[in-house]
Amino acid sequence: MDFVFDYISVNTFWTILLIAHSLFAVTLLGALTHQAVAVLAPVRGAGSGAGFVTRFRAVSGPRYVNAVCLLWAITFLLGAWIYTQFRIYVRIPIEQQGYWKTQGMFELKEHLVTFGLGLLPSYWYLWKNAHDSECDTARKWLTAWLAFTCWYAFLMGHIVNNVRGFGS
Repeated sequence: MDFVFDYISVNTFWTILLIAHSLFAVTLLGALTHQAVAVLAPVRGAGSGAGFVTRFRAVSGPRYVNAVCLLWAITFLLGAWIYTQFRIYVRIPIEQQGYWKTQGMFELKEHLVTFGLGLLPSYWYLWKNAHDSECDTARKWLTAWLAFTCWYAFLMGHIVNNVRGFGS
């Protein structure tokens, strides 16, 4: 990786990596939110004059599966890479300042996101067999859990960034 630093500074590199992680996270958040709303509150017989909320709920859930799996994995890997810097430059000062609840909530985020990564094969299988009505309940609640986890992780990342701002 040293060859990269011949062209850009170390701070610029980590800034680019954090921005990429954030963009993938927002895209994942949008995809999972659409899919979760579609599965938790499905549209039944919407007419042509359907409003914004109805159209938001009317997306095809199975179309999001591959994107969600890929985005989750990419976001996870970028987050894991960023964690190497977080561990030294953010976590230690948060602990020194005694923000234990913030630190604990971020650690919960790490565990939930890792657990979500492990559930992706089940998620993929359940959605690829969307025609199987036996799996409707499992598919619905697994999707809802992944969406909740994604929202939680996204918000916790922002909170930790606000406590110990990027670049400080």
